[in-house]
Amino acid sequence: MTDAPTDKAQKCSFRETEEEYRLTVVPALERAAQDLMEVRGSLRAYEHVACMPRPSFAGVKRILSLGRRLMFPGFFERRQPASELNVRYLASQQLSSLYSALSSEIAVAIRHDHMRRGGECVGCAERSRDIALEVCGSLSALRAVMASDVEATLEGDPAAGDQADQIIFSYPGIYATLAYRLAHVLWLRKIPFLPRMLTELAHGRTGIDIHPGARIGGSFFIDHGTGVVVGETTVIGERVRIYQGVTLGALSLPRDAGVRLRGEKRHPTLEDDVIVYSGATILGGETVIGARSVVGGNVWLTESIPPDTKIFIKKPELIIINNVKRTAKS
Repeated sequence: MTDAPTDKAQKCSFRETEEEYRLTVVPALERAAQDLMEVRGSLRAYEHVACMPRPSFAGVKRILSLGRRLMFPGFFERRQPASELNVRYLASQQLSSLYSALSSEIAVAIRHDHMRRGGECVGCAERSRDIALEVCGSLSALRAVMASDVEATLEGDPAAGDQADQIIFSYPGIYATLAYRLAHVLWLRKIPFLPRMLTELAHGRTGIDIHPGARIGGSFFIDHGTGVVVGETTVIGERVRIYQGVTLGALSLPRDAGVRLRGEKRHPTLEDDVIVYSGATILGGETVIGARSVVGGNVWLTESIPPDTKIFIKKPELIIINNVKRTAKS
């Protein structure tokens, strides 16, 4: 029987002296830094070394948090619960905070975009304030649309029961849809950076990737949601339901597509009351799924289908092998 190793033997005995650090580590790091600087001249290196403002994910996260609290009053209050006596006060307070966050981040985004393009930002502060006020003024209409999304989830998901609270608190589809709808308001006003930052916050949290440029009608329901992708030029009608793993994407694009096809319709259209089941892939800007149609799971579709159509993959042949071992009777 061998002796167990001692605690002292288990510990790493390497300790770098100050002299070793100065003679080996410092020169190696200096060479690495020099190599990185040489890349700047030999390659098109992307960097941000100019003294210009930068959009902030912290600021965008605050915008999304405030927007969520205004869409669903009382659900996400941090300090004091909402009541009939203070709900108006809370809304006014949150609107003021949202206006400040929006005007600040919009100004930074616009200024950054102008300076990156070599121009000067003239009237950026005034424009950002006007847009922030427009966004705040649009929230009542946005809240009505979000209410329809919650109602669509109640109607479409038996697991939700009659608990709208559960949906608002925890359903990833509602969170991602809210982030998209706020981002789309900014996208329509041609604000750079911020719309995509908003939807990427939701993407990272939910696994649902909705481009802020997509056009999505009310009563929209994403069930489960993980792996859903909705491309920039997608058009979705009213009362549409999609499940996890659905891709509404573009056909294979050439190498120069980023410039040549920018702004062109590349993603499909889903008309009113369409249902798309899990794993389905629908591609192409000319692809239209007619109203009240149903696209089955794992369907790959690159052509239009007329209204009131059901399209499914033929049931595959299953091979079932029973591996249960039989023992001889004694």
